[in-house]
Amino acid sequence: MFDASGMTAVDTAAVHAGREDLAALGVHVPPIDFSTTNPLPSVAGGGDDYETLATGGTLPAGGSAVYQRLWNPTVARFETALAHLEGTAEAVAFASGMAALTAALLAATRDGKRHIVAVRPLYGGTDHVLATGLLGTEVTWARPDEVAVAVRPDTALVVVETPANPTLDLVDIAALAAAAGHAPLLVDNTVATPVLQQPARHGAALVLHSATKSIGGHGDVLAGVVACAPDWAARLRQVRAVTGAVLHPLGAYLLHRGLQTLPLRVRAQQAGAEKIAAWLSDHPAVARVHHPSVGDPAGLVGRQMSGPGSLLAFEVRGGAPAAAAVAGACRLITHAVSLGGVDTLIQHPASLTHRPVEGDAKPGGGLLRLSVGLEDPEDLRADLAQALAVL
Repeated sequence: MFDASGMTAVDTAAVHAGREDLAALGVHVPPIDFSTTNPLPSVAGGGDDYETLATGGTLPAGGSAVYQRLWNPTVARFETALAHLEGTAEAVAFASGMAALTAALLAATRDGKRHIVAVRPLYGGTDHVLATGLLGTEVTWARPDEVAVAVRPDTALVVVETPANPTLDLVDIAALAAAAGHAPLLVDNTVATPVLQQPARHGAALVLHSATKSIGGHGDVLAGVVACAPDWAARLRQVRAVTGAVLHPLGAYLLHRGLQTLPLRVRAQQAGAEKIAAWLSDHPAVARVHHPSVGDPAGLVGRQMSGPGSLLAFEVRGGAPAAAAVAGACRLITHAVSLGGVDTLIQHPASLTHRPVEGDAKPGGGLLRLSVGLEDPEDLRADLAQALAVL
């Protein structure tokens, strides 16, 4: 049987992780198990297996998976692969990125600590659920250099996204983990992907992905995943089992398949983004470009990240009306939310993904977010040129 433990290159792991047993099974492609219920060995044995899985354990050897909400082998394959890419012992997959975040917050606060320290900017949905206190948490917003002071004895979690959505701000994960002290650090790694950054290697306890984005990569799967150590995974599995935020097996299969091309897609999209960012930086209608390739004062690209990524943002002169005109004038580029897919998307964060964000934390009205896909960068440049010409 192939042993994945020796895989150190992300390209190799992306292709083979989670598939180590396929040769022994006599197949080349992972099977999909759609079973919603599973035969039980006996009343007593089935009850024991149910107890194990419902409380966050893993499938016992020779045991029954009981019910798809508790365990599914296709989902488990994807989790194994993603954990290998992130350099963690385990990973737990969910029905959406927000379901994954919700589970992380519930798992972190189950011991009675309710305080969260969060570093803005964050994805709008994350910002919204923290700002509203919908899950019973209390949030303190802090800049990276304020986290050490903001952490309290009852702090359950420190939350950060780097690169941040939508302004691509970079945060030193190791420094933030040190500042967090006793509080575990959750890093949203959606934008970077494990191809460019592995936050657990820098001190993060929880690594969150909206797998809908680059990991799926084709705009046809809604999912989330958290990579972490076994104790956190058990907590997360229990939340998933109780709340029903399970990932469907077909989604897990598509995500696992998507991992095989993830390194190729990320690097090709990143190369396109660098070209577009450089061109936009010199455009007279653009006031500012946000992308690590044109601004990385802390030198985190090359030290923490292996590259600047495929997401960028740019501010057009003329504010929100001008931004709306540019987004509406794109022809090749699709005006739509989401990111990390094979086709290029443009959207206005202040009106859409970050609409619920409060006050000064909301992105500026002139800012547009561009997720660069796999199209020829010259075709993208030409489309942006004609769109900016409407100003």
